Amino acid sequence: MKTKILLLGFIVFMGLVSTTRAQGLTGIAHYKSSSTIKFSMDSTKMAPEAMADIQRQLKKQLEKEYVLTFNQGESNWKQAESLGAGPATASSGGATIVINTGGSDLVLYKNLAEQKYLEEKDLMGKEFLVKDDLKVFEWELTGETKTIGNYTCQKATYTKILDSKRFSTGMEEMEEFKDTVQVVAWYTDQIPVSHGPSEFWGLPGLILELQNNGSTMICEKIVLNPEEKFELIVPKKGKEMTADEYRALADEKMQDMMKKYQGKPGGEHQMTIKIGN
Repeated sequence: MKTKILLLGFIVFMGLVSTTRAQGLTGIAHYKSSSTIKFSMDSTKMAPEAMADIQRQLKKQLEKEYVLTFNQGESNWKQAESLGAGPATASSGGATIVINTGGSDLVLYKNLAEQKYLEEKDLMGKEFLVKDDLKVFEWELTGETKTIGNYTCQKATYTKILDSKRFSTGMEEMEEFKDTVQVVAWYTDQIPVSHGPSEFWGLPGLILELQNNGSTMICEKIVLNPEEKFELIVPKKGKEMTADEYRALADEKMQDMMKKYQGKPGGEHQMTIKIGN
């Protein structure tokens, strides 16, 4: 039986009147992500073997590691430092694809008590600081359970409609369309904090696994109340703007890119890029 919940009241309660078991709880959780990329090449000369080769290269490079540090009401989410940081690049059959996956030093800060977040962004080499209200997710609890590591987890789902855009080197303007995506989260109430990977939060326990639009994040290691104390980072660098303002700016930059390729066939191979958020 599915139960639909809006957990804003629960979050406030957890933040202000914590149980004895959760009082002062801190932690460091390490996640590993894997992703699939949707793209197409409009060319009869692009062999299926070359397309498959590009997919394999991108899949490997898009395997990233992230760290979630948290206390009861705040958290930091950032990519772990590694030698493999930087854009994902794949080439085969005369085509090259570069995907900017974001820098390893960019931080997402969430404050549950204030219902706010701050996120560092890099857009074409310029730094921005997105400051806005936390999105409240209407999670549905399914009643399903499974074990992740040493923790019993429960399944929750959330359905969202994305305003997406598709851009091709041969198009005269971006094509707008809507995507319906179901997010699947596995959380454990054995760790009674409402944090989770990326922008996700709002369940009565830490999210240990998340599936979202072709991306899967799984917690591989967690240390609760670590002996070595840490301080959460409140981002400050970059030009401050709201989420809507940042999306508008990103669209403007994409339109500029469109003008460079407007009506052009794009060479031997024509690439289609799908954009969603």
